[in-house]
Amino acid sequence: MGKIEEGYSFEQHVEGQSRRLDALMLRLNLPQELEELRQGAPFGTNGHNGKTLVKHPDLRVVLMAFKPGANLSQHRTVGRLTLQTLEGRVRLTLESEQIELSTGMLFALGPSVSHDLEAIEPSAVLLTIAWPIQGGATDP
Repeated sequence: MGKIEEGYSFEQHVEGQSRRLDALMLRLNLPQELEELRQGAPFGTNGHNGKTLVKHPDLRVVLMAFKPGANLSQHRTVGRLTLQTLEGRVRLTLESEQIELSTGMLFALGPSVSHDLEAIEPSAVLLTIAWPIQGGATDP
């Protein structure tokens, strides 16, 4: 079995150096990662910031922090996704309805479903995307 890699810091990261987002085993400290996101320039100017924590051809895990009212406008992805609210409360807007997700809630969304996300209060969410594997097996 391989070595357990640790998460990386924006402040300590050296440009061009591997961040090991695709490590076989990776341990991350989410409260520390959130604090770094909230200290970053995009959070101050855009009201939100995000960081890819895990990146494999078939899987992405992204941590996002939002100020109240910050949003990600309508978009879609070809992969299935889950959105887990770690802190606060967010509103997920789908074509036909709006869903509020508070701390501890998880929502699963199929591929190619148009949606947007807005923070109702200071919030943190963990987005997991399962990308389809090209030429791989499909659902049974």
